[in-house]
Amino acid sequence: MECMNSKELNIAYDNNLIVENLNIKIFEKKITTIIGSNGCGKSTILKALGRLLKPKSGLIYLNGKDINSLNTKEIAKQIAILPQTPQAPDGLTVEELISYGRFPHQKGFGKLNSEDTKIIDWALSVTKLEVFRNIPIDNLSGGQRQRVWIAMALAQQTDLILLDEPTTYLDLSYQLDLLELLYKLNREQNRTIVMVLHDLNLASRFADYMIAIKKGKIISYGTPEEVMKKDILEKTFNIDANIINDPKTKKPTCISYDLIKV
Repeated sequence: MECMNSKELNIAYDNNLIVENLNIKIFEKKITTIIGSNGCGKSTILKALGRLLKPKSGLIYLNGKDINSLNTKEIAKQIAILPQTPQAPDGLTVEELISYGRFPHQKGFGKLNSEDTKIIDWALSVTKLEVFRNIPIDNLSGGQRQRVWIAMALAQQTDLILLDEPTTYLDLSYQLDLLELLYKLNREQNRTIVMVLHDLNLASRFADYMIAIKKGKIISYGTPEEVMKKDILEKTFNIDANIINDPKTKKPTCISYDLIKV
């Protein structure tokens, strides 16, 4: 079942049309990864889905409702979004930033209750940040900061999580650790996850569905087996790719590629 979809979506910066006539479906309790070359509109699409960017025209529906008919707090209870380069106020500690994820669920004067504290502790634990709880975010490495933002999104406890290149700044082990965490949240807690990823093989490995984008238009949409094909990657990235099925994951994997010279 769809939890989000768009109809004839056009997104522009000033008069520069970035995404044209986009019709997209996001299925609940599934992981969808968006792939494409730099500047193709991946991040722009994610911002529009999270209502961080107003489309020029077209509609976005969240659980059957026009997303523009919902107030900000209602959106925040249903969608957590991690932008590509989030910024935190100076001096904020790790725990303080993660606690911001509880804001949509608070009432009255916004004090944290025992349930909020329990969820914050859980988010710290699953992202392996307990030892950094009281450390200012400014003192952390880029990879550690990224994990704090992930923890804040998890603390928001939404059914839908949108992440724009969440593996940025992370080394190989942390990339895998993070994606395995998101996969576990999807499989065990039925969270719907939409991610923009640069790494084709990670996108294929962890996705139920993939969307290949070029110049703001969908080149292919389907399972990894349907999208990770030689002709699709040629159209999307202008590469001649060698695709095999990974013997361990059973997912299509790009083992090498050459640039197609025009």
